[in-house]
Amino acid sequence: MTISKGRILGVDVGSKRVGLARTDLLRTFASPIGTFSPEDSFVEIDRQVEMEGPVKGIVVGWPLTPQGKRTTSTELVVQYINALKNKYKSIEIYKMDERYTSKEAMEILEESGVSKKRRNQKGRLDQAAAALILQHFIQAYPEL
Repeated sequence: MTISKGRILGVDVGSKRVGLARTDLLRTFASPIGTFSPEDSFVEIDRQVEMEGPVKGIVVGWPLTPQGKRTTSTELVVQYINALKNKYKSIEIYKMDERYTSKEAMEILEESGVSKKRRNQKGRLDQAAAALILQHFIQAYPEL
């Protein structure tokens, strides 16, 4: 069986900032792209689809409480996913549990030697969390 090449994008949605990440064409690892306003995130996703593709899927972090219940952020993510589905009808949209990804991303930044000042720059954590969500997804679903 031959797996077709194509990237998967990762999205960490927030009310003020959206972190974006992408896989390599063989979908073996995730890399941060950047952090954008919610509106500008769609501009960057357009750019990824048109210039860096093909894009086979988009994974959006799904916010849940530690008990697995929806959070106050879940409705914002539902709206974002609906906008993605309306705009990118030929690209599969997936949800991935994002519990503890911000904490894990912060720990990775610390272990990587990123200074406290740089770790606390707005957006650095958002894009790292997007890459982590995406990495978890490609590890959980290698067949995609």
